Amino acid sequence: MASAGLMPAAHTIALFMAAALALNLTPGPDMTYVAARSMSDGRRAGVVAAFGIGAGTLVHIAALALGLAALLAAVPIAYDVLRIAGALYLLAIGLQLLLRPARVLSAATMQRARLGTIFAQAVLTNVLNPKVALFFLAFLPQFVDPAAGPAALQIVLLGLLFDFQGTLVNVAVAFLASGASARLRENRRAVSLLQRLSGAIFVTLGGTLLAAKRA
Repeated sequence: MASAGLMPAAHTIALFMAAALALNLTPGPDMTYVAARSMSDGRRAGVVAAFGIGAGTLVHIAALALGLAALLAAVPIAYDVLRIAGALYLLAIGLQLLLRPARVLSAATMQRARLGTIFAQAVLTNVLNPKVALFFLAFLPQFVDPAAGPAALQIVLLGLLFDFQGTLVNVAVAFLASGASARLRENRRAVSLLQRLSGAIFVTLGGTLLAAKRA
């Protein structure tokens, strides 16, 4: 549905932030790295790692904004194709989270490092993770409104909101992990519940978007 402004409508952004939170709260390589650094090097190192992950995400945002904008300008029908494919991908992510065994955070012993090294490692952890790029390609276009303004600007806005939220989550993980590492690693029930909830959200979102495209 088109919006009157130059960016997605407020309710679209609210839906995006809710869906993004489900992803940001799901344990993965980024969160694991932040937790591991917090446990091995302390809270300050964990916070630095969180900001490194955030910096890496900016690379994915820029690449998607530039590449996708060019694609949509050259092939208008690619917008619908991409959104349908993205909806199917979100469904697949949700089903995977619902069906796979719960994974606790794995924070093996790591060698202590300087803060600059930790930041650089965090950036690479994010930039070199192809799943991040693939998820952004499937996720962000679902919330882009072709009638609301340039696609590239909308992607940048949504990407920055996602990155800001994700950085806050990872900073919180750094604080928690530095003082309660054993509980974070061993609380399988909490991890399982969070994983199932995230999966249900992605299945619902993907199904809703796919049904809307077919209507």
